[in-house]
Amino acid sequence: MVISMTGFGRGKAESEAFLVNVEIKTVNHRFSEMNIRLPRQLLKIEDKIKKKINQYIRRGRIEVYVSVEGEGVITRRIHVDWQLIDEYYQFIQQARELYGIKGEITFQDLLSQTDLIHIEENESDNEALDHLVLLAVEEAVKQLKQMRAAEGEELKQDLQSIIAQLEQHIGELETYAPVVVQLYKDRVTKRMQEYLNGQVDEARILTEVAIFAEKADINEEITRLKSHIGQFTQTLNVNDPIGRKLDFLVQEMNREANTIGSKANDSNIAKKVVEMKSLLEKLKEQVQNIE
Repeated sequence: MVISMTGFGRGKAESEAFLVNVEIKTVNHRFSEMNIRLPRQLLKIEDKIKKKINQYIRRGRIEVYVSVEGEGVITRRIHVDWQLIDEYYQFIQQARELYGIKGEITFQDLLSQTDLIHIEENESDNEALDHLVLLAVEEAVKQLKQMRAAEGEELKQDLQSIIAQLEQHIGELETYAPVVVQLYKDRVTKRMQEYLNGQVDEARILTEVAIFAEKADINEEITRLKSHIGQFTQTLNVNDPIGRKLDFLVQEMNREANTIGSKANDSNIAKKVVEMKSLLEKLKEQVQNIE
């Protein structure tokens, strides 16, 4: 099955206390790479989030954004260091007496000292919140997978169209290949007649044609090309991730096309090879988008 590696999904889960929003975006990547951005208090369930996403996504660069709204995510309380306040107060009193400093110690003086009074933030464990986050993640990743599948179906149709064009060119090559040998034989015969005043050495002609036919024979390459195309078409219907295999098959098809181009001693075959390589380049670009 053709699944695109690009897509987007959004999920939401809420309770009386919390509202969780999750957005997941994927783009092309050779392997599976995941980057999750979430509030610090949820870092403890990051592995669970990854496992949940990996149930649906096997390949691509995955960006996950998690936001939480609600009270109780972080608890705050005032921390007062009474002993330090007392020492601070005693120090000021002694300094006033020792140096004759005038002025009163005010409450504002104490508040300005952050070491004496500060606000502590504590991250509270909340299983209900963890559950909401995982629900929102699952909703987002399911939506993402649907989008990737829909785009994958369009990719499949495009791939099948390119493959059909390739098969047409290969069929024309297969039909035209024997003609190349006959044309070469006619050229050799004509040259020999010109040089030998109409006399022809049939044995020599057959020898040269046989050597040329062996060097210019592209039947083996055509057979392999047809085999690769058959495997490519079958792979499109496999349920597992197929992107890497398709990429390998395109490389093999490109290799066979290059060999045909190097063997061909004919302008028509060379032209067909150029058209095939153009189609294979399009095929490669599309395959890069497949999971």
